[in-house]
Amino acid sequence: MVAAAWNWFGRSCYLKLDSETLAPSALVPPANSDMDLSIIYVNWNSVGYLRESIASVLEHTKGISFEIIVVDNASPQGGVQSLTQEFPIKLIESPTNLGFAGANNLGVRESTGKYLLLLNPDTKLTEPAINVMLAQAENLPDLGIVGCKLLNTDLSPQLTSIQKFPTILNQLLDVEYFQLRWPESSLWDIGPLFHEASAPLKVDVISGACILISRKVFEQVGLYSEDYFMYAEDIDLNYEVKRAGFSNYYIGTTSIIHHGGKSSSLQPANHWSTVMKYRAMNQLFCKMGGPLYGLGYRTAIGCSAIARLGMLMAAKLTGDRIVDRKRLAQIVGKWQMILSWSVGAKQVDR
Repeated sequence: MVAAAWNWFGRSCYLKLDSETLAPSALVPPANSDMDLSIIYVNWNSVGYLRESIASVLEHTKGISFEIIVVDNASPQGGVQSLTQEFPIKLIESPTNLGFAGANNLGVRESTGKYLLLLNPDTKLTEPAINVMLAQAENLPDLGIVGCKLLNTDLSPQLTSIQKFPTILNQLLDVEYFQLRWPESSLWDIGPLFHEASAPLKVDVISGACILISRKVFEQVGLYSEDYFMYAEDIDLNYEVKRAGFSNYYIGTTSIIHHGGKSSSLQPANHWSTVMKYRAMNQLFCKMGGPLYGLGYRTAIGCSAIARLGMLMAAKLTGDRIVDRKRLAQIVGKWQMILSWSVGAKQVDR
């Protein structure tokens, strides 16, 4: 069954779905020739950020026809329905948490635009970034995915805006200090984030916080893989798009603020989201390189956890001179859980 409601002016609506209406489908509806773009948000306890993001999109996106679709992933905090009274959006309420990939796919199936913008709720436009990306997309014949520069809350470049496809080595060295010290290294190749570029640049991976893709390509590669509950589904999508013969492009002439991780940061201090990330990456490594490569990644992460725990124990002996004891205990707890995951111990569920 589906419960539906529209406001008096026909500008907003919401659909409340039950489990019978969520049967997966590999297909998306054909594009509406009159709709340039469908913007899809997935919300989980991020209504405050989402409100700010939608307002910024409406303020800075002009001259194109677009729709905004919000999929609420059974957020415990609620409050998302109030957005339909404030903005011309379509709200879809899922009775269960479908994960990031599943919720995005649900939103896409309810959309009609020629292009799709998969946008995180904790983003904010300060310039017409969507117009710029869409204009570039129209002129790229081998277009797969388009993304722009993402900025942290302090307006510094977000290092995950563009990425190389993961390897065991670049994951082990995934440390901000190394990336900032050697941004041009082939391990991560994030130099373009620190240079002005007038032309689109081909890259391996565009961050899932802001992905612009044509409906046709998204359907051709089978939508987001719902094998991932959260994390790594964006890398998987970039991988499938390139395997299908398309190119992914970074547009460095515009930017969007991405506050980053605001839903997962609401998790309790059991480091659930951290383990989910490593679990998803291991799944991706198995897909890209086979089971042995996945085992190699898991083993390498386990060895890294042991080394880090050794250093943390040494720091603990120094008392409070190097790091606050409370903070130290949190870091130790995180790496203990990662080590437990790497050896196959049962993890704490959400």
